[in-house]
Amino acid sequence: MKTSQIVAKAVVRFFFLALVLATIPLFQADGDKLHHLYIVANNKWLFFFPILLMVAFLYFFIRCNMKKYTETEMNWVLVVNTIVLMAYGATIFIRVYELIK
Repeated sequence: MKTSQIVAKAVVRFFFLALVLATIPLFQADGDKLHHLYIVANNKWLFFFPILLMVAFLYFFIRCNMKKYTETEMNWVLVVNTIVLMAYGATIFIRVYELIK
């Protein structure tokens, strides 16, 4: 149980650190390029799974914090969810960074 607590806390802290560090290039980029950045959705279900992933992260993060990371299964689900969310965020960051560079 102790291992899951340490891993869950470390992964969540790394996620928040990466989220903060990912915003730095957006402040350094040319603001005019950001104003002309548009997202076109050909399918109405395009944003369903990313939103579901973020809502699930918030749910598991809040639940694990309320239970003080004592539930081993929830800790591991939070770890998996956070890793998938980081991978998704990295792909979005790379695409946007290429457009504003």
